[in-house]
Amino acid sequence: MDRNDALLSDIAECLLRIEQELRYLGEWRAEDPHPSALQSTRPFCIDTLEFTEWLQFVFIRRMKVLVEKGHELPGVSGMAPMAEEHFRGRDQAGDGLIRILAEMDRLLSRD
Repeated sequence: MDRNDALLSDIAECLLRIEQELRYLGEWRAEDPHPSALQSTRPFCIDTLEFTEWLQFVFIRRMKVLVEKGHELPGVSGMAPMAEEHFRGRDQAGDGLIRILAEMDRLLSRD
């Protein structure tokens, strides 16, 4: 297995762990948001989606396609800080999700 294959495998595993953690947190949605919510031009669709919705309906879906088709991956990611902000002041702790997203950030930045 070459370095790129190993990276793709690690990213695929991380995507699965993100989905599992969203389900554990009760944040996984059965229904897609309205299509217009996905058309936002703001980072993380912050004006139309909750951060966890963005993870499910934008990030995970796009990353699965990139990984499956072997397309170029983003070289920068800042999801862990966004997740920290999302969970700040909420009853629900998102520590597990934040750790997984920090790992994804590290993988994508190839540190």
